[in-house]
Amino acid sequence: MLDYNALAAVSAVIREGSFDGAARKLNITASAVSQRVRGYEDRLGALLIIRGQPCKPTDLGQALVTHLDRVHLLEAEIPHLSHASGLLSQPDVTLRVAVNADSLATWFPGAISPFAKETGICLDLLVEDETRTADHLRSGEVTAAITAQTEPVPGCRSVLLGAMPYVACATPDFVARHFGAGGTAAEFNDALCICFDRNDGLEAQWLHTLHKTNLPQRIHYIPSTQGFLDFTLNSVGWGVQPLALVDRYLSQGNLIEIVPGHRLTVDLYWVTARVKSKLLKDLTLHLKDACVRHSFLD
Repeated sequence: MLDYNALAAVSAVIREGSFDGAARKLNITASAVSQRVRGYEDRLGALLIIRGQPCKPTDLGQALVTHLDRVHLLEAEIPHLSHASGLLSQPDVTLRVAVNADSLATWFPGAISPFAKETGICLDLLVEDETRTADHLRSGEVTAAITAQTEPVPGCRSVLLGAMPYVACATPDFVARHFGAGGTAAEFNDALCICFDRNDGLEAQWLHTLHKTNLPQRIHYIPSTQGFLDFTLNSVGWGVQPLALVDRYLSQGNLIEIVPGHRLTVDLYWVTARVKSKLLKDLTLHLKDACVRHSFLD
């Protein structure tokens, strides 16, 4: 039998990254957390947590924490299924979701916030590139993900939410200095580019569809959506931005498209663990409806 009291301690250490953080979360001492975790590891005969800064789960530890997350989702169904639902309190549920930074900076908060307020769930968001968010679902770190990956995730359901449009832009001053000939391959080779991080392939994809060339060697890496925008507005370089984020700057003339009309769209999917959960089902329907009604995505 699984010891859910001990599992809660294991989960808290992994989520908070330390035994001290877990102690604060559980409102017990760090010593008590350590005793619960070590005692459970002794009973199982296996390590569940790799001690460090931060603490990380072993494969078995992650599997057990994923199981605990799904148990909590199932527990949330009990008040709805029981005839005595009015007498049962709604259990606290934390939903871990992997989401890309561009969605978090644009449409996602407006789409999910009404559901979070209505249901009382807590959100625990893991921010990652849209091409890598599904990896956290495969590992069991999260229960759902916004992803651009089209490959099926085993044990998961996938729903297309829409397409996120992107534009390559820069300030009028930067364009005048670096793209006087209209954005030739040679000009892009000389102009400094801004990328979110080394996993960000949008600029490379956009440029390859235009000129079949690679990005220049000199690149600014700015791992913040707002920071990326701010550096672009300060004429540090050019970059591919979500249209929803820069539309007003384009309208005001603070930014201009480097090659007008040459845009990029990224299909985004909502992928959830295949568990029987009314909460996840309702959230999926809510997100689909919100994206359609409010045109968060094309």
